[in-house]
Amino acid sequence: MSTRHILLGLLAAGPSHGYDLKRRHDERFPQARPLAYGQVYTTLQRLVRDGLAEVDGTDADGGPERTLYRSTATGTRELTRWAAEIAPPAPFVTNEIFAKVVVSILAGGDPAAYLGAQRAAHMERMRQLTVLKTAADTDLATVLSADYALNHLDADLRWMNTTAARLTTLTALT
Repeated sequence: MSTRHILLGLLAAGPSHGYDLKRRHDERFPQARPLAYGQVYTTLQRLVRDGLAEVDGTDADGGPERTLYRSTATGTRELTRWAAEIAPPAPFVTNEIFAKVVVSILAGGDPAAYLGAQRAAHMERMRQLTVLKTAADTDLATVLSADYALNHLDADLRWMNTTAARLTTLTALT
């Protein structure tokens, strides 16, 4: 995920200060890792440095003074370019579950027990996400995010089931 482009996307709605951008990021991307305030402000400084955003004044709102940022025309063009760019499928398998199964097989561990426990954890997370996305007051960002996560968890489960069915053959190869 490109934090700079996400912040540019959030700035497309109009000038904002870092605190508001962090809050809106965490609302719009509910299944993503929350942004740290330091990351938001560092990224905003880089956007200004690179001419993609600029300071649009300050705002106090009855509290401490906060700097407002807005996207520039260059920032808008960069956001449009990035949003249209096709994300290439990942060329390598870099999944921790895969690595743990392989290491367990190589080290004479119990990959079947690990896969069973991991499946249970995945199923619990899928139940939580289903409850979250089907709640009456759920917003669109949460539904989309939960659907994305559910599909990835489902793919993991299918791989775990296939691997569990092959364990006798896989462990005989070591």
